[in-house]
Amino acid sequence: MQIFPTRYSTLSSDALNDFISERYGLRDTSCRLLIRNVSDTYIVENQTDKYIFKIYRDAHRKLDEIEGEAELLTILNDKGASVSYPIKDLSGAIIQSFNAAEGTRYGMLFTYAKGRVVNVMNEEQLTTLGREMATVHNITSSIQLNHKRIEFHIDTTIIQPLETVKPAFVELEEEYADLIAVSKTVIAKLNEFDFTNFSYGYCHYDFLPKNFHFDEDNKLTFFDFDFAGKGYLANDITSLYIHYFMEVFMNRQTREQADTAFATFVESYRKVRPLHGDELKAIPYLGFGFWVFYLGFQYDNFEDWSNIFFGPKFLKDRVMLIKKWMAYFED
Repeated sequence: MQIFPTRYSTLSSDALNDFISERYGLRDTSCRLLIRNVSDTYIVENQTDKYIFKIYRDAHRKLDEIEGEAELLTILNDKGASVSYPIKDLSGAIIQSFNAAEGTRYGMLFTYAKGRVVNVMNEEQLTTLGREMATVHNITSSIQLNHKRIEFHIDTTIIQPLETVKPAFVELEEEYADLIAVSKTVIAKLNEFDFTNFSYGYCHYDFLPKNFHFDEDNKLTFFDFDFAGKGYLANDITSLYIHYFMEVFMNRQTREQADTAFATFVESYRKVRPLHGDELKAIPYLGFGFWVFYLGFQYDNFEDWSNIFFGPKFLKDRVMLIKKWMAYFED
């Protein structure tokens, strides 16, 4: 019987373990699915070592984009940035291919980022974060990848995503009108900046605490560069500030605590790399683009990922959150 067309399969952990053991020469490993999400993440480990194996969906990342991520992380690691990076197999290959039910899927084995997520960082951790993010930016602002990655600008973060999600707001016309109205204000504000004051290069575009670990010695490792693309590096500063906005919004920190923590990060960042005042002033508007970009991504990936939460209530709540984000800066 012919296999019925499949959109998103899940590869067997046991079969992957055998594959990885053979290709990479690893011994006595186990493999288990960690996250079935935008892509599938497996943890591979034995008594002495841990690794991450990530399998991409073709609907999310084409081969050229995956090659771009591998190229970026290899450069970052070679130049001394503290990142989880892809590992070559015994033949020297970085990217693996699998003949899955839906077609070819690609995967990479990564070094494991030791430690854990820390949402409330102390002064030492914030200082380390500022220094290490600036180190990443010193590298990504001076390279040109051979493979294509997304470019983050007004069109890709605001205009296109708002057009993409429009069908989801069929019965939420007021909420969509609010988004459009705010977008016009944001675009006008962004166009007032002199962007010659802004650093440009490859940004992570998701520099939230969930994407870096601190170990017991407070050594930091960044990971999950899945959304990395070209844009103003202030986008990364913005995504960290969004973390602190959410901490205040959820009543886990006071605004004073959040602002003090962020200031410690900025001070440390500036010891390694310049950060213009306009880059900080642009945070409200770059942040709006961040929220809208991921809203468009959630809509695009409804069948494979976001259907468990993406609906009218989520959209109402998200528009409310975006409006609160903008109001957060009014004073």
